[in-house]
Amino acid sequence: MKIPKRKLFLLIIFAYVAFSLYAAYNVFFSTKAISRVHRVVNKDTAPDGGAAPVVADEWNPWENEQVDYNSALNRNREAFKQYLDKNKINKNKPKRYKVQVWGKAAIGLYLWEHVLEGSLNPTDKIAQWREGELQCGKVDYSFYTGPAVVQGHVPLDMNSLVLVLNGREQQKVSYSTRWLEHVQALVHSRTVSHVAVVLLGNEQCNNDWIGPYLKRNGGFVDLLFVVYDSPWVNDKDVFQWPLGVATYRQFPLVRPNAQLITSNRPYSCNFLGTVYKNSSRETLLQVLSESGLDKECITSENLQHMLLCCHVLCQDLKLLCESV
Repeated sequence: MKIPKRKLFLLIIFAYVAFSLYAAYNVFFSTKAISRVHRVVNKDTAPDGGAAPVVADEWNPWENEQVDYNSALNRNREAFKQYLDKNKINKNKPKRYKVQVWGKAAIGLYLWEHVLEGSLNPTDKIAQWREGELQCGKVDYSFYTGPAVVQGHVPLDMNSLVLVLNGREQQKVSYSTRWLEHVQALVHSRTVSHVAVVLLGNEQCNNDWIGPYLKRNGGFVDLLFVVYDSPWVNDKDVFQWPLGVATYRQFPLVRPNAQLITSNRPYSCNFLGTVYKNSSRETLLQVLSESGLDKECITSENLQHMLLCCHVLCQDLKLLCESV
């Protein structure tokens, strides 16, 4: 059956008008339904005393993302605030310095036990690895010594390093040079900031091998403490260091006290030690005798043990350490 074009056109016009009236009715007369995607922000009291919900704005498709962003922003703000508070507390704390001492010569034990008065663990003097810790003023010291203390196997937790070396003879110089090269690599990698060397030098003052490592010559060693006299000593970056105590000969540990520092001394100096042919000690006694100082200094050169220790220096170093 064929529908006339006129009736079809009128039918379309009627449907369009009906749909328009229905839409207008829904817009102007129908009550708005609260969709599940709408959210109620608060409740107000209706005129009849009932509770009438107040509908919020239209649904925001980015609402979840915004909530997550605000939460993350608040967390970051809180973390930053805690970071500032923590830094404020840390700034109020006194700054501490970490110094490691690597003892690769016997005079390292003199430095640690007699000057700094630190203890070692284990107490066995022939142990392969010995270490100790102490606090002195604002400085935290840690000490490592023994045959098992080798390059690359010492824990690195420091601001500064004190390296104790033996340069008395060529074989010792070669061994000490390898340690200096290892420390130089640590300085270049910024693992170590400052380096000081305590050196058992050559009795004839032949210590030129360590010269290139000094900072004054373009090296990395800030301070050098050298046993025996040296023309380099200027009390600025090169200092003379006492020979100390032959700890490897089981020499007793003598603690300095106020009486040793303040009491009057009957002698100007003292020397107690073993003397052997063609040594600087033999020359020292000869100079004392020729100058007449052997009357003012007490000497004993026939002992089996050696001691050349200035207790005043030990006490001054301790007081200096505590004042840092």
